[in-house]
Amino acid sequence: MSVQSTASQTDYFIDLENQYNAHNYHPLPVVLREGKGVFVWDVEGKKYYDFLSAYSAVNQGHCHPKIIGALTEQAQKLTLTSRAFFSEQLSLFSKFITGYFGYDKVLPMNTGAEAVETALKLCRHWAYRVKRVEENKAKIIVCRGNFHGRTISIISFSTDATAKKDFGPFNPGFETIPYNDLPALAEALKDKNVAGFLVEPIQGEAGVNVPDDGYLSKAKQYCADANVLFIADEIQTGLSRTGKLLCCDHENVRPDILILGKALSGGTMPVSAVLADDEIMLTIKPGEHGSTYGGNPLASRIAVAALEVLKEEKLAENAEALGNLFREELEKLNSPHIEKIRGKGLLNAIIIKDKSENAGWKLCVELKNNGLLAKPTHGDKIRFAPPLVITKDQILECIGIIEKSLKVLD
Repeated sequence: MSVQSTASQTDYFIDLENQYNAHNYHPLPVVLREGKGVFVWDVEGKKYYDFLSAYSAVNQGHCHPKIIGALTEQAQKLTLTSRAFFSEQLSLFSKFITGYFGYDKVLPMNTGAEAVETALKLCRHWAYRVKRVEENKAKIIVCRGNFHGRTISIISFSTDATAKKDFGPFNPGFETIPYNDLPALAEALKDKNVAGFLVEPIQGEAGVNVPDDGYLSKAKQYCADANVLFIADEIQTGLSRTGKLLCCDHENVRPDILILGKALSGGTMPVSAVLADDEIMLTIKPGEHGSTYGGNPLASRIAVAALEVLKEEKLAENAEALGNLFREELEKLNSPHIEKIRGKGLLNAIIIKDKSENAGWKLCVELKNNGLLAKPTHGDKIRFAPPLVITKDQILECIGIIEKSLKVLD
């Protein structure tokens, strides 16, 4: 394959992808080739700040040397055994991650959606075998505005019309309540068939929707009082992104079932995990759940390195300090185009005042032109989530890029 000229490379690769790839995404018009730390470079050599971090999968920065070192070393030894056999690296990973988060057991999977599906199955299994809910009557409470993945089960309880239209029929067994609404949760928990409450500590896809202080801790107590499992989807909010190791840590909440993914591999490959104590996890018996690639030696080795980096480099502390700085500096802009700023740690978003159909897209294209990559969600919301290795000087430089780019909405 040859590309005729540097100037045409971007169009060439975009045309190629549009011709041969499914059209299930709408990417910004940039073609990336390389990444290091907080930066990525396109095929024409232009450098950008990455303010999406692959939806928080690259918390440790692109191609972190320790994580890449673990990947390359293990890749030359053993990459996959399936769970038909024990493996050295899975044993070491299991001991490490359960100690790291303080749970009895881990069930490793690959993608975030797989981990959510695993948590749902585990919750139902516990309901029938421990809580003694009548067979096929178990319900799981979910929140309006949620995003937990795109499988049939998960979109069955989505409230996003785009995610659901023409994909039915949908799976039963879910009750939707408003997010950040404790009275609604209390009412739903009166049903003796409720097995679990699945919640994002911050709703990311909804535009970094941060609940009121005390919401998570009170919700956990309500669940405990009702003998219902509190299931935290920390796939995007966890692993130091919000200024604590887990977002639930801000309120000292220990989920009954903890769901992790994304940055669990530092952005190198799909790795996810579900953690719970024995009373819950050991309801799953051999043959009742599994995954060919789940817990493979390569993923296990990488995940240990990725988790070590979070603590060794104090990335939660950096996210806390620089997240505060980022929001303070955004406020100082006093931009007529920003309606609201919200976030925690380095998971942030702005809501722009211009509600026209393409305003968010227009702003993100201008940000790209000025050297910063971000993506709109639900039209008027722009997420800003850089790798957690970013520095104070880099944050300030990016504030300047945002200020300059907002002028495109004048």
